[in-house]
Amino acid sequence: MIASVRGTVTATGPDHAVVEVGGVGLAVHCAPGTLADLRVGQPARLATSLVVREDSLTLYGFADDDAKQLFELLQTASGVGPRLAQAVLAVHTPDAVRKAIANADTAALTRVPGIGKKGAERLVLELRDRIGPVPVGADGSAGVTGGAWPEQVRQALVGLGWTAGQADQAVAAVAETVDGPPPPVPVLLKQAIRLLGRTR
Repeated sequence: MIASVRGTVTATGPDHAVVEVGGVGLAVHCAPGTLADLRVGQPARLATSLVVREDSLTLYGFADDDAKQLFELLQTASGVGPRLAQAVLAVHTPDAVRKAIANADTAALTRVPGIGKKGAERLVLELRDRIGPVPVGADGSAGVTGGAWPEQVRQALVGLGWTAGQADQAVAAVAETVDGPPPPVPVLLKQAIRLLGRTR
């Protein structure tokens, strides 16, 4: 496994860079944001993930280890290959991806080309418990808690296929059960889905 490469950037293209390491030029596939920070003739260090297929060895490069780990985690979800995982990180920062999955924000996930509504729901379902710590927002509130939970739950329910009216009713019903600081959004969302399951 090639975990990282350090060397001189000898060329860049729309979706890759060539990094010369010990006289060998390695083609590394990178998202546009990573490529933007690379300069031909300058040294660079990229965290990398080697994807082995029957007919190819493809090296994917990232600005840091956090992005690489998330790239590898995304591929554990069914239907997500390396190209789609890289597309997710081309559209969103690692923190934004974690927040979207933890908050069941399917609208944010479907902004990625190649991810539809069902694919976004599958990512949330399969990765929410493994996504790791969700970043604290700039206002100091955690991404999965705080006063905005009714809107987050409402959006998630609409994204999952319920009508806005059904979502509003479910959010109102869940709100009546919340006494004191609200639990994490995923817990509240599960409550709302249980309630809606009875009305279907």
